[in-house]
Amino acid sequence: MKYTLLFFIFLMSCSNAKREQVQEPSQPASTEQVVALVKDAAKLVQDKGEEAFAELRKSGSRWRQGETYVFVLDSAGDMLVHPDPELEGKNKLDLKDVNGKPIVEGLISAATALPGKPEGWYHYEWPVPGGILPRWKSTYVHQVNGPDGKSYIVGCGVYNDRMEKEFITDMVKDAVGLVEKNDTDAYKIFHDPANRFMAKDAYIFVVDTNGLDLVNPGFPSLEGRNLMDVKDTQGKLLIREMFQVVKASGSGWVNYMWPKPGETASTQKSSYVSRAQTKNGWVLVGCGAYLADAPRAAADSGVLKATELMALVRDAAKVFEQKGEKAYPEFRQKGSKWFRGNTYFFVWTTEGKRVFHAADPSSEGKDVRDLKDVLSKPFGAMMIGAANSLQGEGWVHYMWPEPNDIFPTWKSSFVKKVSFPNGKPYLIGCGIYNMQMDKAFIEDVVNRAADLVTAKGREAFGELRDKKGPYLFMDVYVFVDDPNGVELVNPAQPSIEGKNVMDLKDAKGKLLAKEYIDAAMNKGNAWVDYYWYKPGSNVPALKHTFVRKVTHGGETFILGAGFYENGE
Repeated sequence: MKYTLLFFIFLMSCSNAKREQVQEPSQPASTEQVVALVKDAAKLVQDKGEEAFAELRKSGSRWRQGETYVFVLDSAGDMLVHPDPELEGKNKLDLKDVNGKPIVEGLISAATALPGKPEGWYHYEWPVPGGILPRWKSTYVHQVNGPDGKSYIVGCGVYNDRMEKEFITDMVKDAVGLVEKNDTDAYKIFHDPANRFMAKDAYIFVVDTNGLDLVNPGFPSLEGRNLMDVKDTQGKLLIREMFQVVKASGSGWVNYMWPKPGETASTQKSSYVSRAQTKNGWVLVGCGAYLADAPRAAADSGVLKATELMALVRDAAKVFEQKGEKAYPEFRQKGSKWFRGNTYFFVWTTEGKRVFHAADPSSEGKDVRDLKDVLSKPFGAMMIGAANSLQGEGWVHYMWPEPNDIFPTWKSSFVKKVSFPNGKPYLIGCGIYNMQMDKAFIEDVVNRAADLVTAKGREAFGELRDKKGPYLFMDVYVFVDDPNGVELVNPAQPSIEGKNVMDLKDAKGKLLAKEYIDAAMNKGNAWVDYYWYKPGSNVPALKHTFVRKVTHGGETFILGAGFYENGE
């Protein structure tokens, strides 16, 4: 529903994947082609048993072409057929992806967990052949018995960063089966990121017939709350519509509009919902995702850009420095320069006491230094830290509900330290919900990370990896390389830390790591462009990355972060 927190839980799984040696991509097999191939291979194994293996191993045959190949497992996890000699002939039941998600165990479960359902999809992260950077792979498996009665799991996968309708419906059907088999004991399984019910930007949610949120791995803080009157950005009562679909048809699709992380314009999000029977009545089980080619609403031209908000806060700082508390009445005026829609100002003491809040005066006087968002990001402390930094200002990104809403969404606030006429220091700030990603954000986070590394050197790397810290937000993170191209920090893909990326190419053959390292070493800081896969897309898009050279104790580091332009 609404934003999938999973984009952040797996922030690092498919976000901003920046470097891997690839060529202009060939057309991948479609989900329909994968399903047809697996079913044909399964029929072959069903008819011939192990005699079919030699045919399935033939390179260049319909069973084995490039990234598309058929594999065969037994129920114990033995890899019976696979093009990789490091896998074939070995038991791989303990094989896990970069996030610790069990691969072989999950593949077997997808085909055997539910009686009467001998097939299914499973999603995990695995490098493309010849690559080092894992990408989402969706694998379809089918369980069959050979002529001798022995059980086999036949499968084939496709590298696909986005969720397809087939994946969503399969996940919901499995979840419904699990609920009807295990009743409410199934709910704890839906919260486990290592299971088959969390993948990419999708997760299972459960709502009872009164609208009470029972399971919501994306927003655990909403569990136990009534969502029946929740509306999308165009006023649709989406939960009520979900119940209408389930009551009328038992299952079906519901479309609604909501912004993707880092975008101001709403995009259609689609949820597949179904009825599941429990001991105490039925519940609604669903899963949602932004599907390929989902329609988008026009961007709101009135939403401030990052540079405009920074200028507004700096203008406000001048007013507060001149008038202090006497400026509060004009900052409370709705429709004024300082208070437009959901854009308003707040003022804290530098110790963390909120003394002014234009949108919610009742919250004034509260101690807010320990405020945390739904991701447990301590944004109260982050705001104080930004105001007390060397720059005396900075961006803080966190998830917070819009006024009169209960669903947290990304908010980007720019805060600045000011002195009132009485000489006392304060923190002032203003934020925008769902602000479009901007170069100002990227330069701010890289520069702050550079200050940290300049001061602490390698001791700062842990802070850069902290998913609750200020250096990871939306789908942005800071990476660190050494001048020789060794990846030292990569919160998005920790599996490539320690590996040399100097010779890696982007989707159009550019030596991207070499280019940004050379640019940082020669210029001190620079913007570089290259083509890579935007999260949720298999088509390379233009990515802008800011890099900066930093030194500490005789060591030199290259720090960087990047973003995709909206619509590219």
